[in-house]
Parts: sequence; C-alpha cells; structure tokens
Amino acid sequence: MSSTIEQTEQGIPTGTWKADTVHSGVAFEVRYAVSEFKGEVPQFEASLENGKLTGVAQIASLTVKDENLQAHLLSPEFFDAERNPEVRFASSKITRDGDKVTVDGEVTIKGITKPATLSGTAVGPTIDHFGANRIGFKLETVIDRTEFDIKWNMPLPNGEPALSNQVTLKADLTLVAQDA
Repeated sequence: MSSTIEQTEQGIPTGTWKADTVHSGVAFEVRYAVSEFKGEVPQFEASLENGKLTGVAQIASLTVKDENLQAHLLSPEFFDAERNPEVRFASSKITRDGDKVTVDGEVTIKGITKPATLSGTAVGPTIDHFGANRIGFKLETVIDRTEFDIKWNMPLPNGEPALSNQVTLKADLTLVAQDA
C-alpha cells in the first residue's frame, strides 16, 4: 500500500475503499414507549469510490434481542424483507471540515427512495500497523419511517403511539483502500 493518499479538496480520499466489516457496523434506533429500541444489520457492504459513499444492507440479516420481534420486523408490516431484501444508500456529496463530515445522498427502503443527510465524524485517512490505508466514518441520520411505507403502530393506554415515526440510522464504518 502506498503511503501517499490522494484526496479531494474536502479531504475525502480518492480511489476505491471497501468496508472492513469486522470493524464496521450498521444499526438503527427508534423510541418504543419510553426507551430506545435498537437493532443491527450485520450483513452489509459499503464503499467509498472517488469521493462517493455507497452502502447496501441485507435486511434479512437484521438482528434484535427477540426472535419473534425480529420476524415481525421482517414481515410486510415493517421491512417486507422477502420483497425488499436491501436497504441502500448512495451519496451525492461529502463535505468535510476537520473531523466533522456531512454526507448528502439518498436512502432506499422498501423500494422507496428519499433524500437523506448523514452527519458525524471522520478519522483519517491513516496507515494501520499492517500498512493498509484506512479511513473511519461515524455517521447517522433521522428518517420518518412512514415515508418508506413502514406504518405499523399500536396506541399506548394513554392514546400516544407506542412506536415513534422518527428512526435514527447509524453507520460506523472503517474503510480500507484497495490495491490499484
């Protein structure tokens, strides 16, 4: 691997970078009743190619702490994983100011594509102890799940909905430069 890393004016590396999935993760959080409900999607791919970040998560790999709830989330009332097996993100612009980063793009859930802006931090690029060039991104965005036809809910005894419409999507990515 080269010690020289070409970058855009915004400090985003050029070339092709792929996710190190051992050191990366994709997750979501949504308020349920009084606390945050969390899930992960461990099967995913992410890449940074010439300043464009893309990602694809295999929704059937979704994991939560209750397998019955996991089955419900994969059903047509939520992700409809059989007909819509992937959640996708494609950036149109990445802006970096020091360690702060903003990624504009589009997210696709259940075949519905909407604009999304992810924000967070970037670390690197740097060379690890094995000589590989790495860059890290910790990003999140909030979406309205009902805009993606995920409308299930149930009222609490006080009449309030049990499940918030606002869902936080999170990506903690370590990307490794690929050989030229």
